[in-house]
Amino acid sequence: MPLPVQRSFDDLGAPLFEVPFCVLDLETTGGSPADCEITEIGAVRFERGQETGRFQTLVNPGLAIPPYITVLTGITQAMVVEAPKIGEALPSFLEFIGDAVIVGHNVRFDLSFLNAAATRLGYGRLPNRSTDTLRLARRLCRNEVRNLKLQSLAAHFRSPVQPTHRALDDARATAHVFWQLLERAGVLGVTHLEDLMALPTARGAPNYRKIELCDALPRRPGVYLFKDRTGAIIYVGKAKNLRTRVRSYFYGDDRRTTEQLMRDLDSIDYRVCSTDLEAEITELRLIQAHIPRYNRRSKPPKSSYWVKLTDERFPRLSLVRTYRDDDCLYLGPFRSKRSAEIVMHAVWDAVPIRRCTGAGGRRTRNCQFSQLGVAACPCDGSISDADYELIVAALRVGVESAPQLMLDGISDRMRRHAEASRFEEAAWCRDRYRALARTIERRRAWTALQQAGMLWAENAEGEGVAVEAGRLTACWEAGSQVPLTASAAQTESRSQVPESVAVAEEARLIWKWLNKPSTRIVDMTGTMAMPLHPVPELAW
Repeated sequence: MPLPVQRSFDDLGAPLFEVPFCVLDLETTGGSPADCEITEIGAVRFERGQETGRFQTLVNPGLAIPPYITVLTGITQAMVVEAPKIGEALPSFLEFIGDAVIVGHNVRFDLSFLNAAATRLGYGRLPNRSTDTLRLARRLCRNEVRNLKLQSLAAHFRSPVQPTHRALDDARATAHVFWQLLERAGVLGVTHLEDLMALPTARGAPNYRKIELCDALPRRPGVYLFKDRTGAIIYVGKAKNLRTRVRSYFYGDDRRTTEQLMRDLDSIDYRVCSTDLEAEITELRLIQAHIPRYNRRSKPPKSSYWVKLTDERFPRLSLVRTYRDDDCLYLGPFRSKRSAEIVMHAVWDAVPIRRCTGAGGRRTRNCQFSQLGVAACPCDGSISDADYELIVAALRVGVESAPQLMLDGISDRMRRHAEASRFEEAAWCRDRYRALARTIERRRAWTALQQAGMLWAENAEGEGVAVEAGRLTACWEAGSQVPLTASAAQTESRSQVPESVAVAEEARLIWKWLNKPSTRIVDMTGTMAMPLHPVPELAW
């Protein structure tokens, strides 16, 4: 039968004095669980720092004990003849361990034998967390002892029980070493389980001393701000657990930018948030306001781009950097010119709208795009205003209510290219399809949020948000009072598309949160509706 799932200790945020530990040691017939067996098990269990039980048994390995093992441990073949086999001893031992964190000296060796036996007997691998006194000692007292063997550490920390290569004695000695190491770790601010798990990987770099800057950080969701010696914000990040996330920066990150960030770090500020959504949006707004130099991936672009349907006699698509509240159709915003161009080419693939920039009826022949048959051209006056308006109307309908009118044509072209083994061109069509579909989907979501006006929503945990015209105005925790009015400072004018990439990203996060199965809308001042026809997914 499978082992029970280990408890989470509140996502590993439990104080160390509340965490049960099981310190164990095994004696075996050799060094590999592939062809060797356990001969003795010894363990001591602790809860709230107090010893609550001991476990000790010899184990019949079912094979001959090598002479050098007998010399090392003193365990002879005669001693294990009447001892229980591992199949009899293991169930009781697993019950003894329970949900405790396993502690051992070079604990990987012991766990390899336990996991092999548990798997062979149908229990599966042990789900328990583990920590290694060898790795902790390497981090905390490497320069104080001649080596990191258990005998040396036990002597260094004056253990009342000396290791004898017998399982229970070695487990008791390991326990004494473990508590001494925990005392030293506490000086470095290791007070919770996740701190202890990360400590062995912490580097001895000069920046590690700055970990004391984390002492005031709470274990709550929020946003952290790294500042340099001048007080300037150099990095903004979000976290479900502020203390755990920020401390992880001091546990060894090989990225060059992180090393430089930690060198420049002088102080840490934070904002506690009621919900994960509030943390995400607060991070987004702070990055937009301060543009920290180390926030490279989330940094707002220097320019936003939109694809605009121009207001001309024969409208065409134009790439613009400014959104105007006019009657023209817009798609976007986009973080880069390339992203906008992909969507513009997708629309060109779907609708034969003109691509030339000249005024209609002033040339003697059509432009090259019309000659190639990819666009309707009014250059020579051969297409009437009414016929061209049908093309424009198809584009508007495709964007606003029936996207399949445009996307089906792109997918058909993609398949034709693939069938003709023109795979590169088929890939272009695929990318354009996905870009246009994503753009239409986000435009729909933005329109729905705009039409909803002020809305209040909650999830299954009772956490709630207030949103006004696509902008977050308030968040509250479970059991808190729900705000009834919006903040006037956050009120935005209605628009057909977001005014910037940052506003669009905020709306995307809100829409994603609202569409979770556990979320329900409590009330709204407007109406929320989506077009009848969904945006079709690419089935290829």
